[in-house]
Amino acid sequence: MNYYLGVDLGGTNIAVGVVDEDMRILGRGKKKTNAPRPAQEIVEDIVSAISMALEQAELSMEQIQWIGVGTPGSVDIVAGVVGYAANLGFLNTPLASMIGERTGKQVYLGNDGNAAAYGEALAGHAKGAKDVVMVTLGTGFGSGIVIDGRIYTGYQSKAGEIGHAAMVYNGRPCTCGRKGCIEAYCSATGLISTTREYMERFPQSQMWELAKKEGDAVSGRTAFDAMRSGDEAGAGVVEEYINHLGCALANIVDIFAPEYLVVGGGICNEGETLMAPLRRVVEQEIFDYDPQKATKLVTAALGNDAGILGAAFLGKA
Repeated sequence: MNYYLGVDLGGTNIAVGVVDEDMRILGRGKKKTNAPRPAQEIVEDIVSAISMALEQAELSMEQIQWIGVGTPGSVDIVAGVVGYAANLGFLNTPLASMIGERTGKQVYLGNDGNAAAYGEALAGHAKGAKDVVMVTLGTGFGSGIVIDGRIYTGYQSKAGEIGHAAMVYNGRPCTCGRKGCIEAYCSATGLISTTREYMERFPQSQMWELAKKEGDAVSGRTAFDAMRSGDEAGAGVVEEYINHLGCALANIVDIFAPEYLVVGGGICNEGETLMAPLRRVVEQEIFDYDPQKATKLVTAALGNDAGILGAAFLGKA
């Protein structure tokens, strides 16, 4: 039996898993990222989490084939360098060699969105599919592309930043510096922005009371909860969000024609309240809809484990 280490490096947490060749997670380790801070300090905590995972799996480093790391930001997969990851404070950081020097293992580096997509293609709802695109609706709009069973990285490993394709010309400002990006409308942050816009327009909306109960905090649930209580403004937010997201996903289908389009992130906890109308919008928006051969729009099956599993097998990607 072969064993691998998968590291899912996020802005909040470092999650590590020891994975066997049957894609079972045998041991886990977790540390806080506490970013931004010096890369060497983050690497020390990655190594600490690796030790925790190995101890739980009752394995030694000598039994591990390689280490795979999924990280936010632009990644040079050949050089093993994170070019830029704003939330980690990384700039031209040789992360693969830094971890390799501490562990004595070959380290494969990849973008976290690609790693999660690869994980879902290997062991999630898209298991066995050759062509898969995954989007993650979180603080940002993460994405990963698998074509013919391999992660697609493009020229200089920079492909896959779907969230920073423009959706509305000269629209909302995005963290990347552009305006009108998909991320600005379709991420959880985008949903919150739309919710706040509607709250200002409709001061009698129940969304104000719901936010007050959460300490004046607006979340991705606020509009959905208001809609369920019969609030028209909340229903308007949900409809606008689903229309924007459906348009973005239809664009992905038209460009890549994947067998599966996997949607992940906390917003997916809404289940069919989100997915059923979203499928209808996508069906209406795509260029050539054939119900017998259509892309399957599904929610992610693996949750946070997708990043660990996908990273663990980056050596085969």
